[in-house]
Amino acid sequence: MQSSNDKQHAVELLNRLDAGQLAAVVHLLEVMSDPVARAAASAPLDDEPVTDEDRRRFRQGQDWFQKRGGRGVSMDDVLAGFGLKTKDFNL
Repeated sequence: MQSSNDKQHAVELLNRLDAGQLAAVVHLLEVMSDPVARAAASAPLDDEPVTDEDRRRFRQGQDWFQKRGGRGVSMDDVLAGFGLKTKDFNL
């Protein structure tokens, strides 16, 4: 457990920072305390080679979006495909 001296020292240091520095520290603390961000940061790099099939499918996806003016499929349309509506969920 952190000692109260460490916390007090941290508060004293925070009080010395300007607004921009404080915002950066707050962001760092948010990332450090977020378990998902920590897991993503410590995950191994994806070193799987990109295949010709990967490239082909990527180009297909780009073409698909271009034909639709850069727009994807709305969530309402996706849900409708399953017979659902947004109101069916507690969002």
